[in-house]
Amino acid sequence: MDFAGNLTEPTLRLGVTGLSRSGKTVFITALVHALLKGARLPVFEAMAQGRITKVYLEPQPNDDLPRFSYEDHLKALQGENRHWPEGTRRLSQLRLTFEYEPSGFFARNFGSGKLHLDIIDYPGEWVLDLPLMHLSYQQWSAATISASRLKPRNVLATEWHAHLQTLNADQPAQELDAVNAANLFTNYLARCRDDDVSLSTLPPGRFLMPGDLAGSPLLTFAPLDVTAETQFHSGTLGHLMARRYDSYVARVVKPFFFGHFARLDRQIVLVDVMTALNAGPSAVNDLKTALTDVLSSFRLGTNSILSEIFGHRIEKILFTATKADLLHHTSHDKLEAILSVLVDEAAQRANYAGAAYEVAALAAIRTTREAFVTQKSEQLACIAGIPQSGETIGDQKFDGIKEAAIFPGDLPDDPQAALTGELEGKLKFVRFRPPMIVGKTFPHIRLDRALEFLIGDQFS
Repeated sequence: MDFAGNLTEPTLRLGVTGLSRSGKTVFITALVHALLKGARLPVFEAMAQGRITKVYLEPQPNDDLPRFSYEDHLKALQGENRHWPEGTRRLSQLRLTFEYEPSGFFARNFGSGKLHLDIIDYPGEWVLDLPLMHLSYQQWSAATISASRLKPRNVLATEWHAHLQTLNADQPAQELDAVNAANLFTNYLARCRDDDVSLSTLPPGRFLMPGDLAGSPLLTFAPLDVTAETQFHSGTLGHLMARRYDSYVARVVKPFFFGHFARLDRQIVLVDVMTALNAGPSAVNDLKTALTDVLSSFRLGTNSILSEIFGHRIEKILFTATKADLLHHTSHDKLEAILSVLVDEAAQRANYAGAAYEVAALAAIRTTREAFVTQKSEQLACIAGIPQSGETIGDQKFDGIKEAAIFPGDLPDDPQAALTGELEGKLKFVRFRPPMIVGKTFPHIRLDRALEFLIGDQFS
């Protein structure tokens, strides 16, 4: 159906994902606002050359997908009481339509000069569920419990581990045992996601973002201390947990993959490297594992007519280190180098499959300006903005009103230092309030570069 529809109305499906707090909602809102308002986007060639004549929102193309609440998110980012909008908690979609003047002879004479861009927003935690399609309950349980016994997870899992010792896979199935185990396991996952720990590999994703599945038996299971070869008898707790795990995979994970994920044309993966660096080497290494797991789920490569019909592939993928505005521009190349190390295994796989990929440091909305501060006869490259209320550096607590100049620290010349612990205690990033709009659109860092890579080829 997608293939047939593209013959009459060219449509590009752009997936936007990233783990929690990576800035997906802000990225989409800023991108759409910049295109609708005709922002200055010099690297996005079709816009800079004036060949894009009109950009506008269209009605929702899919009746079974919620609409991305662009107007509500934009309202939250504006005005005296501006604040960051609520993050992505479900699948949503928004359609932008471009009218443009093609540059090629064939396109000018036979093309439509119109392109629909369907932006698909979904939580990165849902992508981390996709490997579950290839794991049995026993395999998932053994791997999850093994990981929870390593630092720093073991400290966070104390209460869940204590309850786990009271359970036996062969005991009779009782609903309250499953409920209590699921609640304690969910609490453990939530604690792993806190800022001071900031771990990323936390499937099943719906446990932390249940939506309308909250309280459902589909989310009422948890790992048991079993081996990958353990067999369960009917009527036992192990059999109940395995049945619900299988139902979760069949009714939640697979429909998401086949109905939406497998239909994407382009993909951008937003990565909050800053929070991981703040939390230390365990968080950075776990983020590396999560990114590799995420890409292992993508169908990557170049498309042919056969693949368009029978097995669609993602042809371009962009990894972005978000919140680049929390660093002076002199550190942006170093931030990109760290992200390149984190996605190295994933990027090699994408390259092998024939997909094009890039790595970029980006801020969809720039919250700071750059400044130099002299301290002990040394000039420090700082950033200045209004830190959010409650943010702290040492003994200083910010009120969300006054501007402050902050030196976040220096990123290393060797990006491997981010994985080894050499940066621990040397960096401190704080969150800033959204800026007031000066002019037509929000200030940004490299939003135009992202657009050119992801969709620029469609306007030739």
